[in-house]
Amino acid sequence: MSGPSPALRHSPVVYLVDDDEAVREALALLIGTIGLEVQAFASPAAFLEAFDPEAIGCVVLDVRMPGMSGLQLQEMLRERGVDLPVVIVTGHGDVNLARRAFVAGAVEFLPKPLDEQTLLETLQRAVRAHIHSRQRQEGGREARERLTRLSPRELEVLRLMVEGYTNKQIARRLEVSPRTVETHRAHLMEKLEVESLAGLVRLYLRGLEGHP
Repeated sequence: MSGPSPALRHSPVVYLVDDDEAVREALALLIGTIGLEVQAFASPAAFLEAFDPEAIGCVVLDVRMPGMSGLQLQEMLRERGVDLPVVIVTGHGDVNLARRAFVAGAVEFLPKPLDEQTLLETLQRAVRAHIHSRQRQEGGREARERLTRLSPRELEVLRLMVEGYTNKQIARRLEVSPRTVETHRAHLMEKLEVESLAGLVRLYLRGLEGHP
């Protein structure tokens, strides 16, 4: 079995993108008080050159910045398939900006001046959610890798088992003997490294996550 991906082995990172140097420094110090690593950038362009799309963490974006706005950067990240949670902060918030941010997947939209406790709690929730999301992705990837160990007939038996058919019913559907089904069942459970039907169902469903 493979170990966790490199991303899950590294500490979470809060990427902070704001063109105001004083704000960047103050927020970096504040976020550091809860033990999160901070990487601060003065522009979206600088962030795009340096960030790791496989990192665990979140992104804090100011809305109004020269060149590319925080909302434009958020939409670009979404288009690229980057799954880092995004927290939007702005001193010029309105309903339309908030709606646009949430439509693009922002986890929170916070007005300046920021309430420090609200910001810290938001970042902690975002990081925890991202960790759980990546763990689910890793679990699904591992499950799919295990499922590739099965022969076509074993996979067919597995699908029928998950649908609730008994060995005898599976035997009738596949036009084989119940003993043959029992053999396939024993082999597939050994290959998938599970010891119970419940574990088998969980693994099968994890393997289906994100797939039709």
